[in-house]
Amino acid sequence: MSDNNPKSSPYEVVRVATGPQYSIGVAYIWFCFTFIGLAGFQHFYLGRNLRGVLWLFTWGLLGIGSVYDLFALAADTHSRNLRNSQVVVVPST
Repeated sequence: MSDNNPKSSPYEVVRVATGPQYSIGVAYIWFCFTFIGLAGFQHFYLGRNLRGVLWLFTWGLLGIGSVYDLFALAADTHSRNLRNSQVVVVPST
């Protein structure tokens, strides 16, 4: 008779932060400065200084980039956090 229950592995795969992790809420707070004429602070927060300077001097690419950021900032922050982490295998507890 076959056993349908797989044996539990003695190891787990986890993601460990190897660099700074960023908050989506804080990124959107920095994004709010766009509405008073200072676009791009959210990119400085995420470590994308070149894009931050571009947004600052062009008011978010004449507002088009700022509208894009309104919808894409959460995914951008998440991908930045994934780049600053690493998958490792650790023994199960």
